Amino acid sequence: MAVDTAGHARTSFDLKSASLPVVAVVLKTTDVAVLAADLAERLADDPGFFDNDPVLIDLVPVREAAEPIDFDAVAALLRKHRTLPVAVRGGSSAQMEAAHAAGLVAAPDAPPARAEPAAPEVVREVPVAGPGTVVIDKPLRSGQQVYARGADLVVLAMVSFGAEVIADGNIHVYAPLRGRAMAGARGNTEARIFSTCLEPQLVSIAGIYRTTETELPDNVRGKPAQVRLDGEKLLIEPL
Repeated sequence: MAVDTAGHARTSFDLKSASLPVVAVVLKTTDVAVLAADLAERLADDPGFFDNDPVLIDLVPVREAAEPIDFDAVAALLRKHRTLPVAVRGGSSAQMEAAHAAGLVAAPDAPPARAEPAAPEVVREVPVAGPGTVVIDKPLRSGQQVYARGADLVVLAMVSFGAEVIADGNIHVYAPLRGRAMAGARGNTEARIFSTCLEPQLVSIAGIYRTTETELPDNVRGKPAQVRLDGEKLLIEPL
């Protein structure tokens, strides 16, 4: 075996820690038929929302359920929606054992979260370390994704169709916003989205979202505008 000048054996690979994009699907039911109907309704307006994204199944809301979970069926359903289920967290010992038997690995439990809505929530977890405000000064192309964890996100260039900008706080885009923008990603209902040219595929505040399959009104489409919540209603207003 060859040895380098530092005296360490050379190998054909290295082992390093990695932080990868993952989608957390929070189950609210053990009934796969109900889950299938809810997912179909949630994704009806944007069938291309996922693109073979790795999925973590969060079982905390059904941890005490008496009914067993058919993890093979759940995994097949998620794959049908172009995701790759790889892990579970937060379940009972019996649930975690059944998930492991279905080929899913155990992930660390998440910290306590806010109360969830009735339908399964889809949350992208793509950490980007940064200060109170994360600033991006280059265009984001289709397939690129930025998440400002615990911070506001400021983008000084175009967010192209197919790109995603996500923040736990507010999102400011001082250029055309044509991709997906999700503010208040961890439940901040006071978060807002601002853009000097609003033309998005999707906007979301604290999990309440709207796609633009139906065109935006003339007073905000392609113009300076903001997105905010009023109770459970998403408002899109001119600036």
